[in-house]
Amino acid sequence: MLPRIQDNLRESIRAGAVRVGPFLAHFDAHSDNPFMNYAVPDDGAEPTAAEVEDLVTAFRKRSRTPRLEYLRPAAPVDAALAAAGFEVDQLLPMMALDELRVPEAPTGLVLGPATSDEDLLAACVVQNTAFGVEGTAGEPDVARQRELLREGGVVVLARLGGEPVGAGSHTAPRDGLAQVAGIAVLPAFRGRGIASVVCAELTARVLAAGLRPFLETEPDGKVTRLYGPLGYRVIGESASISLR
Repeated sequence: MLPRIQDNLRESIRAGAVRVGPFLAHFDAHSDNPFMNYAVPDDGAEPTAAEVEDLVTAFRKRSRTPRLEYLRPAAPVDAALAAAGFEVDQLLPMMALDELRVPEAPTGLVLGPATSDEDLLAACVVQNTAFGVEGTAGEPDVARQRELLREGGVVVLARLGGEPVGAGSHTAPRDGLAQVAGIAVLPAFRGRGIASVVCAELTARVLAAGLRPFLETEPDGKVTRLYGPLGYRVIGESASISLR
């Protein structure tokens, strides 16, 4: 399944991406957040030193941190990037679902798809706050969510007592797969099971569409604490590598 996931991740940035040698690079015009600006190598890529230098130049001229995301093993890519001074930021567990186990929702929690500008902005505020993104969420954030919806993805917003407290999304279907991502809960509402319910809701929507869900997460305990109890298991790792 890992090769299919790598293809899926590459295709998710193809529209508007910049080709630099054996890399596809995605640049966000409105944010220098490293998680919104990154490159993905081609399958079987064996980049030369010159091609890596060209990739670095493409990032630098846009005032972006040179950064890549890809699935391992990819030994030639690893070696070429290491030789150029890139360092591993994170090795993120990649997870796929065996069978969904739906958790009990906290009393009063209401989930639904975010489709209006108001709800999409609320989802962006939750995600930016939860992930420590600087600045105020605004139209560029909503525009990114709108693009996700146009492509066939889904954004979910969770409210407790009418207040937006959680959010998440899944990508558009590609090759029978969809990525569950952006699971976020405001700090004041963590520890109540909201993230589990949001993830389960998105996973159920992916399954209902006849697709296979996958996700990547930080190596901070969420593998066993959050996603494992829902039925996800680790199938590999995703490398996040950058040049400071």
